Amino acid sequence: MDAISGIITAIDDFIWGIPMIVLLFGTHLFMTVRTGVIQRKTFTGVRLSVIRDPDSPGDVSQFQALTTALASTIGTGNIIGVGTAIFLGGPGAVLWCWLTGVFGIATKYSESLIAVKYRVQTPDGRMQGGAMYALERGLNLKWLGVLFAVFAVIASFGIGCGTQINAIAEVIENNLTFEIPRIAIGLVGGALTAVVIIGGIKSIASVCEKLVPLMAVFYVAGCIAILCINADFLGQALAAIVKLAFTPGAVAGGLVGQGIMMAARFGVARGLFSNESGMGSAPLVASAAQTRNPVRQALVSATGTFWDTVVVCAMTGLVLVSTIMKNPAVNMDSIANGGQLTTAAFSQIPVLGPVILVVGIITFAWSTILGWSYYGERCAQYLWGRKSILPYKIIFVLVTVVGPVLALDLVWTIADILNALMAIPNLVAVLLLSGVIAKETKYYLSHLDEIDKTKIPVVDR
Repeated sequence: MDAISGIITAIDDFIWGIPMIVLLFGTHLFMTVRTGVIQRKTFTGVRLSVIRDPDSPGDVSQFQALTTALASTIGTGNIIGVGTAIFLGGPGAVLWCWLTGVFGIATKYSESLIAVKYRVQTPDGRMQGGAMYALERGLNLKWLGVLFAVFAVIASFGIGCGTQINAIAEVIENNLTFEIPRIAIGLVGGALTAVVIIGGIKSIASVCEKLVPLMAVFYVAGCIAILCINADFLGQALAAIVKLAFTPGAVAGGLVGQGIMMAARFGVARGLFSNESGMGSAPLVASAAQTRNPVRQALVSATGTFWDTVVVCAMTGLVLVSTIMKNPAVNMDSIANGGQLTTAAFSQIPVLGPVILVVGIITFAWSTILGWSYYGERCAQYLWGRKSILPYKIIFVLVTVVGPVLALDLVWTIADILNALMAIPNLVAVLLLSGVIAKETKYYLSHLDEIDKTKIPVVDR
């Protein structure tokens, strides 16, 4: 097992080397410029997200599409993932994670735009789109679209299911005074998941529409309360995060940096795991939204990265770093992984900390499982047709059941690899279609009222 783990870790180190970081972060920067700094329209997207467009083609409302995407992105990456980034890359990784989110808004906007623009209507009457259709219909690169779909199906069992249910089991195991068998957690999680996903996107979106706002408000309010408790250390925490992001081998407030490359690598990697900008996942559900034109939904989808990373991940990073600095009882030498670091930090906060951690991880992780089940289902249908949907759902539920007994560190490493393999073909689509994205963006923003009255044509498949 150690040999297999070593091979997988070596593959992860190779894939997440300098070229991948340059490709991902470079795309974020390039699309920021190409779209005219679309981040300035973030609050326009927030406003559009709560405006229904029921007469337009699509399966769910724009808000339901956004909350389903947020359900998938606001997961363990926001809590355990940030802890893992700090454990492996030092506190400086928090800044790189945050920057990935700020500039990643442009990539999330771009990938969602082309997903809606090139979407099709399947024989069963549902809307379907994503990187595979952008590659096939926009660039005539179906083989690359097939690769994306294959990686997405496999990734749905890792990032979308295995890591999430495993995190639920770990947080329950570490925070309850009595023992619950991990397989029992898997059985309950699998049963609840099956009940929801059997109804398809409408059932998933209906649950996410109600669950996501509640869990996000609860978690953010809890983090704000903790930051108020740690107020005396916030300045030091911010200074440490900034200093250790760019200074090799530096020490700040008792925390040790891991070097610029390590901070950037794990900050960017965990940033992608958290907000999924450039990965091509959220556009799979954005394509199902009732929207009059691709730019309108792209603006809505881009707000997901803002809420996920710019707000939630930044708060988590500040909570962890300030708590570690305030509490010498958090012994970094005795911590073996990011999950333990997160648990140790939150456990230092009387009453409030453990409650926020347990409720946050359970709700965040389960909502991610629901969202990713839809992503995998759409890609399975693209590859093998409608007949593959039921078998896919059965396998997905089975992975949910056995996920709690898997080795967490190995699952996270595999998830990192699959994230990168999904991102590469998606980023190819974004970069090669950047001219289309820029043209659509310019037209929409200069004809806002006109284009809001114009519906886009739907292609049958």
